[in-house]
Amino acid sequence: MTQKFYFTIATFFSLVTVVHAQLPINDKSIRYQQERMVFKQWDQDKFTPSPGFLSLNPLYWLTWAWHPDYHKKDLRPLGPVGPQTQRLALVAAMQNTDQAYHSQADTLRNTAVSEALNYSGLVTGADPLWLLYYSKAFKSLLTQQDDQLLNGTSAEVQSYLVTSGSYHWYLEESQSLAERLNTARNTLLDRGSRILTYHRLLAEYRRLSAAWDTQKQQAAFLLTLNRRAKALKSPETGAPLSPSAGYRTDRQIADEILSNYKP
Repeated sequence: MTQKFYFTIATFFSLVTVVHAQLPINDKSIRYQQERMVFKQWDQDKFTPSPGFLSLNPLYWLTWAWHPDYHKKDLRPLGPVGPQTQRLALVAAMQNTDQAYHSQADTLRNTAVSEALNYSGLVTGADPLWLLYYSKAFKSLLTQQDDQLLNGTSAEVQSYLVTSGSYHWYLEESQSLAERLNTARNTLLDRGSRILTYHRLLAEYRRLSAAWDTQKQQAAFLLTLNRRAKALKSPETGAPLSPSAGYRTDRQIADEILSNYKP
């Protein structure tokens, strides 16, 4: 019984000691110091212990005599000029600088991409001016079939154009134009220069097509004249046909005028 009593008393006192050890410390000076060093304030009235009447408080001198300038300087990390505030301001400035560099890099990248597309021959097929105009204007040249150039003409005209060299001349010129056009489309060239090249080649192609059409018409005309010239000759002897019954020469007409003349 006695041993049990002593054990109960010891347990009680140990619990009381633990409870007492966990009591919160409410030291006004420590709390003010914590508030000063974090964010809350730097109030001269919050520096404790205070000087007291006529600055005769010994605790004040024991505390602040070793640090007389401490309360005169705002040492908060987040104060107006605190190190944390300066660091945040520097971080913000660096972010602005980084954003400016990023924007400039984006601008340079976009400019480089635009210039690459402007000079590259890989995207000429998607050029709006090519799609809307030049692809249609050069379609007959790009899709030209050499064996169909003489379609629509008679066999006699075709033979004449081949033997006279007109057909081979047009074939060489058109192939040369097509090759120059493909070179202008595929080479690295400024878009403005490429468009001017299209314009010059189109003018040459139109002149070449007009000359080719003229040669085909002239060939048909010359062959027609040749046939008519042959038709004026006798089919048996090849001599000129005899004049018709009412035909008179110039001399006969002059003699008749003189004979009928009455002075």
